[in-house]
Amino acid sequence: MRSERTALSWLDDRERERREAGLRREVRLRTPGSALIDLASNDYLGLVRHPEVIDGAVAALRRWGAGSTGSRLVTGSTTEHALLERELAEFVGTRAGLVFATGYAANLGAVTALAGAGTLVVSDAGSHASLVDACRLSRARVVVTPHCDVEAVAHALQTRTEERALVLTDSVFSADGDLAPLPELHRICRESGAVLLVDEAHGLGVRGAGGRGLVAEVGLAGEYDVVVTATLSKSLAAQGGVVLASDKVCAHLIDSARTFIFDTGLAPAAVGAARAALAVLRREPQRAQAVLDRAADIARIAGVAAPVSAVVSVILGDPQRAFEAATMCRDAGVSVGCFRPPSVPVGTSRLRLTARATLTQDELARVEAVLADVLAIAP
Repeated sequence: MRSERTALSWLDDRERERREAGLRREVRLRTPGSALIDLASNDYLGLVRHPEVIDGAVAALRRWGAGSTGSRLVTGSTTEHALLERELAEFVGTRAGLVFATGYAANLGAVTALAGAGTLVVSDAGSHASLVDACRLSRARVVVTPHCDVEAVAHALQTRTEERALVLTDSVFSADGDLAPLPELHRICRESGAVLLVDEAHGLGVRGAGGRGLVAEVGLAGEYDVVVTATLSKSLAAQGGVVLASDKVCAHLIDSARTFIFDTGLAPAAVGAARAALAVLRREPQRAQAVLDRAADIARIAGVAAPVSAVVSVILGDPQRAFEAATMCRDAGVSVGCFRPPSVPVGTSRLRLTARATLTQDELARVEAVLADVLAIAP
């Protein structure tokens, strides 16, 4: 007699397991003009609704249309894309740039094109999921080193049998908001003939002079053996990703990065918005410091250590406790992030609070009142 279980019955088991562990996720719809104080998004510079950014998107939309119409090697590139690449490269201090449809695609494309069989890839344990997936697709031997452990990276490079090596790290880690030891990592990469790839998703617009990123801040911008990736969806308030590197690296990616070759180009409106956001940042570089100042305010309110980025983590441990605390914050008018496994290690579920340059003192006062109530109940 045939079992009543179907080919997809296992999904019911997984859903039940996630609910019991407090790890069930749901898509929550936003409403325009919400009165919630936003400490959950990555709109670090407060540019998502900036009139110039919206105008930039609309102008590109009217000129080029709603979509890119194809991959960038067929019909999907416009002069707007080329200008954005040039402007981003100049801003962060590299020779060239290549825009992808998403930051995720930029990391997948860069790592898989620069690695491959006969390569060692060394990745920090805290690297973003896009870098983790890039490692899995790279066809290279992968070594995952403990978080920010420079000696472990050095050992992996020094004992390798492969001719080529690629070291991967975030500049600012998205969950804890801490900084990678980039000077030390670059030194051992240079000594070992390895390439250092740094994901500046959470560094661009926040760290470095005028928001040029941590790579520029530590003096590594433009080095031949450093490749920078970034997203346009955080500080630059749009969508998309970019690889910033030498002309040689970008030319190789055009020929080899599958997420560039086979993906539809970034929509013109997103390109126009990102260009406009970059122009605002260049004109108002103080926004980068304002993000860090507001993050320090949030950390003081939450009773945690002063941050070095826009990210403030309040670790609660249990995933259900973190979820309930986030729900309480939202019900009281403050939207916060709730990070649970697998986004963070087991036992470190947390509220993730992100700063925005445009947070007002009135908003901070409200945040202080809400967090005081919530954390008193869910310490």
